[in-house]
Parts: sequence; C-alpha cells; structure tokens
Amino acid sequence: MRILVATDAWHPQVNGVVRTLQTLASTAPRFGAEIEFLTHQGLRTFPLPTYPAIRCAITAPWTIARKIDALKPDAIHIATEGTIGHAVRRYCIRRGIAFTTSFHTRLPDYVTARVPIPENWVWRWLQRFHGRAERVMVSTQSLISELSGRGFRNPVLWPRGVDGDLFTPRNTAPLDLPRPIFLTVGRVAVEKNIEAFLSLDLPGTKVVVGDGPMKAELMQRFPDVVFLGEKHRDELAAIYSAADVFVFPSRTDTFGLVMLEALACGVPVAAFPVAGPNDVIGDAPIGVLSEDLRDAALRALTIDRKACRDFAEQMTWERCARMFLDNLAILRRGAEAGREAEMTARRASDMAWPSGRRA
Repeated sequence: MRILVATDAWHPQVNGVVRTLQTLASTAPRFGAEIEFLTHQGLRTFPLPTYPAIRCAITAPWTIARKIDALKPDAIHIATEGTIGHAVRRYCIRRGIAFTTSFHTRLPDYVTARVPIPENWVWRWLQRFHGRAERVMVSTQSLISELSGRGFRNPVLWPRGVDGDLFTPRNTAPLDLPRPIFLTVGRVAVEKNIEAFLSLDLPGTKVVVGDGPMKAELMQRFPDVVFLGEKHRDELAAIYSAADVFVFPSRTDTFGLVMLEALACGVPVAAFPVAGPNDVIGDAPIGVLSEDLRDAALRALTIDRKACRDFAEQMTWERCARMFLDNLAILRRGAEAGREAEMTARRASDMAWPSGRRA
C-alpha cells in the first residue's frame, strides 16, 4: 500500500510532528506500507509571519496535482493545516478522493498568543478544514473528547511512541553542572510556556535544549540558566539521561513527545495537570502533575527512574504505525469498493456489447 502524507511541518524544522512522521515512514514498511511525503521541498516558500524560521510553501493547483498523480497513492493523509495541507485537501475534494487528516497542534492557542484573533474563529476554521476528512487522527483520548464536543467529525486515536533503543538510560555524564539538574526540551517559543519553568526557584541547575524565536530574550533575562541549543539523537539522549527531572511547562501541547523520550531515558516528569501530561502521565508513578510546578519538580526527584523506563517501553513506534494504518482502513475499503464497482461496470459493458450488435 502506498500512502501519501501531505505536511507543512518538515525539515529543517525540529518538532514532534516531524519526528512522528519520520519514524512512521521508517516503521510502516514492517506492515506492508510505503509512505511518501509531499512537503515544501522543491517549492517556492515564504516565512511564516511572527516565526520566520518556519517556511510556508507557495502552491499552485497544477503543481500539487502533478506531484500527487505521479505518486499514484492508494491513500492520502493530510498531516497539517498549512498551505500544503490546504492544497492537497482541495485536490482531494475536487476529484472526489477520500482522505484522512491529523490534529497535531492547538493552533487557536498558538495564533492568539501572537495576533489579536478571537480563539473561536480559529476553532471554526479548523472544524471546516477537518470536516471533509473521513477520520481525524489525534494523539489522546482527551483530545478526542474535546474535538467531538467542538463538532469535529470522526476523531480517532493515533498514539505516539518512542525509540527505546535510542532513548535509553546512559552512563555518560555530559552535564558537569551543579545538581539537581532540571531539564526541558522543545521549541523556545511563547506557546511552550518555557518562562514558567525558568522563573522557578529551584536548587541546582536549569537546562534548556532547543531553539526558537524567544531564545535570545530568555538568555538575557535568565543568565543562570544553561541554554544548549538544538541537540539530536545520541547527544540528546545523553543529556536526557544526565538530568534528574524533566520539566514540561507547556499548557498547549496535544501530546508532548519529549516526555516519552525523557521517561525512556529513566527521567521522571514534572508538569502542569493539563491535556497532554494528563494523558501521558496520568496517575502513573513516573511523574508529578501540579499547578505548583516548583513543587512538582522537587517531588519528582524522589521517583524511581526504573519505573519511568518500564513505562516508556510499552509506548512503541510499532504500535503507533499499526494504529495509523488501521485508521486508514476506511480509505482502503473505499478504494477496493471503487475498483470492484469499476470492474463490475466493465463486465456489464462487455456483456451488453454482443446483444447490442444483435439488435
């Protein structure tokens, strides 16, 4: 089965959406599926207003159609709501092709944090965008409930996973800093609420891994915090392992893949009791959720690191890929029904031809 995934989130962006899609593509062949991506690469782009590091594609209908027609996909999934996502959605609707979408980002929170647009306007736009999809894939049960309550049609679960071979407890100690070490990883941007972590009165050292539009400002305001910039793969896993607590201050993430990466490295989590942490951590003895983030971070110091690792080992990317493909089953059935109807029509035409001649 060949699947086309349309996404505006792609390299050089570093975020959970890109990591999820990359890992999905490498895992899907184990289940007999091949994933191709339609991204901004090879197209003209412009910088996203208020966040110039993210590039948006300039799309022409004939260019998008040519790319899709060349791939001849068996199923189409639209991962994001940007210019690529809109162009592929338009292509599918005009040609009567069923498609699925996914809801990765709480755009209403992100947009209203930057520009004075009413949040309910953004929700209505999102509802319209996803309204034509056969299924809307989301990462948690609480998000399914929220979107259903907002009038979204057919939200279904598509959980996330973690590479337990890469993100695993390591004995290396790359952080020669006063302990305890409180770590956060992610985009340094207003919607991630990193300032709530940096403002905490905590012993030891606060460490930030990641880049983003607020990094320079926060480095000036919090000179005692260690900013390491972007880190990847083994270097990132070693930094996770060297931390004592992973602090996740975001209130807007739909999941929080970095929490799983930290847990897989044996690091307990401190977070606010909001969607994302509630779904990932819940009541499991692997983290502390509290509106008092300082108290949560200090209490997390006593958590058994082995319990964190054991929990994360259950969250595999194989499970994630299998559920993604299961969610596409409705498109496969539709395509098979379409092919069967076409064959039936052809057989009927072939049978009718001789009688037509006799007449």
